[in-house]
Amino acid sequence: MKLGTRRNGTLDGELVVVSRDRKRAVAVSQVAPTLQFALDNWSGIQSDLARVSDALNKGPVPGEFKCRQEDFHSPLPRAYQWCDGSTYLSHMELMVQIRKGSIPEWATTDPQLYQGGSDSFQGPTDEINIVDESWGFDFEAEIAIITDRVPMGTKQEKAGDYIRFVLLCNDVSLRNLTRQEREKGFGFYQSKPASTFSPIAVTPDELGDAWDGDTIHLPLVTTFNGREFGRPDAGKDRQFGFRFLIAHAAKTRDLAAGTIIGSGTVSNKDADGGPGRPCSEGGVGYSCIAEIRMIETIRDGSPKTPFMSVGDRVRIEMCDQDGQSIFGAIDQIVVTSKELQ
Repeated sequence: MKLGTRRNGTLDGELVVVSRDRKRAVAVSQVAPTLQFALDNWSGIQSDLARVSDALNKGPVPGEFKCRQEDFHSPLPRAYQWCDGSTYLSHMELMVQIRKGSIPEWATTDPQLYQGGSDSFQGPTDEINIVDESWGFDFEAEIAIITDRVPMGTKQEKAGDYIRFVLLCNDVSLRNLTRQEREKGFGFYQSKPASTFSPIAVTPDELGDAWDGDTIHLPLVTTFNGREFGRPDAGKDRQFGFRFLIAHAAKTRDLAAGTIIGSGTVSNKDADGGPGRPCSEGGVGYSCIAEIRMIETIRDGSPKTPFMSVGDRVRIEMCDQDGQSIFGAIDQIVVTSKELQ
């Protein structure tokens, strides 16, 4: 089942069921007006939504409309909770080197997880507003999940039972502010503006063999200014899966239905293709600019790839084994935020 949220002038939008080929959709307000409502009442309405999905995939249904990506918001335009991890060791290793440190011993047994702002997310085609380029605007391509209500103390073996949807994320980071906030030792705030999610959230069964109950085993493709920037395999080199993250997050509290948990930047150890070579020529590339800047620093003594600036465009997408886009694309252009200057 594929669900999305169509913009309708309200804060939470209108829940729609999307066909498997992402070409058609139909509103389901008679079943659930919003995705949050559906999650809050999942056990009672899941079968109704599934029947609509089956009918839509078989042929035309009353009230269907043609999908236009610009009409969609993030599946949850706002959420009770957004938690983001850092679960790929190769990414952690490079980020630690930026700070001239080393990975702590606990990093392989205890995941990093921070609680981000969830009151207002960006839509998949919304602009990225730059106020001050010196802040170091960077994209981060990630996988994320949406959970049902998770009871406090849920163990890893049971945590997968609460995964309701999988989606993609662009967790924009302001790298130069991140450094300042790390020094304070109290977590991210200013360095993490509103995150963006793919137009479509899918139930795990839609992923077939690519989903192992814990993560997706497919390349996550990031295109930057029309050139492929990276296609690391989301199921490779990952230290902690989603079941581990759910159990970690629920150790001391319940998680509300509609909690979103991110994987952190998808990263593979065989990222680099060599000096001046695109990822398609010897490496899988990167899911953020900070990683390639660190590689350049190690290799050349200083970074050469700049962070995002006005006019840049980033696209994040994942396709199935037949080359069909699963979640639709996050496709954003960077603009000047004039009203905030």
